[in-house]
Amino acid sequence: NTVQNRGDAMAVIDLVKYGANINTVTTQATSYDTSYAASYWPWVKTVDPDTSKQVWVPASTLIPGVYAFNDAVAEPWFAPAGINRGVMSTATRAERYLTQGNRDILYQNKVNGIVTFPNTGVTVFGQKTLQKRKSSLDRINVRRLLIELKVFISEIADTLVFEQNTVAT
Repeated sequence: NTVQNRGDAMAVIDLVKYGANINTVTTQATSYDTSYAASYWPWVKTVDPDTSKQVWVPASTLIPGVYAFNDAVAEPWFAPAGINRGVMSTATRAERYLTQGNRDILYQNKVNGIVTFPNTGVTVFGQKTLQKRKSSLDRINVRRLLIELKVFISEIADTLVFEQNTVAT
């Protein structure tokens, strides 16, 4: 609710605990309806920087890194997914193997699958928001584009406050 009310960020929501199945994930996703949030599943294994041991973590702990990489090599309005911009470089594997059918079920239910591809690594394979209604805003890249535009327009508008209404303004 806070992110949606602010309108200038995306929330990454973990729907289930470690060990959950696909039916539980998709059921939980139905309780959300917002284009300001996204969910990813399953959990992923990564190295704990404090202990150097492999640990299972929810996707939300690594997704901000995917978004940051996406923005560094492209722009926020590009999809933070796929083998070009969606590889989770610090993850070693996903909790579950997702078939194409599993990925389709997740995507139809607004959950972005995380897949371990041979020779590529752990990869985000979806870019749906948690919005129920089909529209452009059910895509993460479109919501992030509008957030960027809102910030840009606000910055420009701040310079025009209290200026005379002329042809230039």
